[in-house]
Amino acid sequence: MNTASQAFRRTVLALGVIVCAVAAGGCGYTHGQRYDESITTVAVPIFENRVFYQGVEFDLTEALAKEIELRTPYKVLQDQSRADTAVTGSIIDVDQRRLARDDRTGLVEALEVSVTIDFDWTDLRSGQVLRQRKGFTAVGHYAPARGTGEPFQVAQHQAVARLAQRIVDAMGSDW
Repeated sequence: MNTASQAFRRTVLALGVIVCAVAAGGCGYTHGQRYDESITTVAVPIFENRVFYQGVEFDLTEALAKEIELRTPYKVLQDQSRADTAVTGSIIDVDQRRLARDDRTGLVEALEVSVTIDFDWTDLRSGQVLRQRKGFTAVGHYAPARGTGEPFQVAQHQAVARLAQRIVDAMGSDW
């Protein structure tokens, strides 16, 4: 087989792949999540904090608002009276658990922080609860030992960022 016919075959094959890709894209197949197109705005009031750890409610609310803006077609509004929907919730538990300790010094080398919430996503136009989760938990890790000296807030930030991602995951569905 000569070089010209090999080039022709590669070109035909490439065009076939492109045609199939375009056809698949036009058949309604989508990647990722789908969101209710009747919703355009979401209010995210500050989560209620029922635990000793202060500030986690602000961190979670900010992370959730950013995640909604980043990953959904929805616009986050501060004014709940103007929003189509609202995500409200409570921080019900923050817990730490030791993961590792140095055998020589007895110092804690790694800790896990879990943050647990309850949340509702409510359609403010109808009063219908769109999503509700109880005992929704995510974890973060930090190393407080002398070498790294990471503060508790490192793990708290990881946990609330994961919670925000999981809440937004729950907001997407087959509508």
